[in-house]
Amino acid sequence: MSDHAVLYQAAAHCLSYPDEEFRGLLPQLTAAAPQLESFLTHAAAADPSELAAHYVQVFDFKNRHSLYLSWWRDGDTRRRGMALVRFKEVYREHGMEFTGEELPDFLPAVLEFSAHAGPVLLEEHRPGLELLRLALTDFGTPYAPVLEAVCATLPGPSPKDRAEAQALARSGPPREDVGLEPFALIGEH
Repeated sequence: MSDHAVLYQAAAHCLSYPDEEFRGLLPQLTAAAPQLESFLTHAAAADPSELAAHYVQVFDFKNRHSLYLSWWRDGDTRRRGMALVRFKEVYREHGMEFTGEELPDFLPAVLEFSAHAGPVLLEEHRPGLELLRLALTDFGTPYAPVLEAVCATLPGPSPKDRAEAQALARSGPPREDVGLEPFALIGEH
């Protein structure tokens, strides 16, 4: 397994909900992925319930910290459905079938896939990864170095990715208003 593959597999564990299985893997993850040392040291020292509460605070209540890669490009629009189909198609093209409980664009699942098939989906969604990295850094969470390590394995950063990431950061993901005409927004009269 290449160094990048080991990092992707370790990062997948780090970005999943920190349950007992994750805690049991901490020594192996620390030995295998020194690029994740700052996060893994934090995770090992943290009270398990506090780490779990922090994970929920960071990833479950803020779309700006979304672990769903298609959200960064398509938001909550109809286009996102086609993007999810694309993820499944890429998995199949590499001889894998997505069977997870999460959506196929869930970053830990994409990282596991990338550990076996290479970073094709990570490269395709680089702007979203960069936006997530910047958002986690701004939020000041120990999860930010995990995204920094993953992004550091990808080609670039090219100006196109940075410009695309910054434009998306300024405007936010797309919203779909089609079909909502009969509904007024609260506060509109």
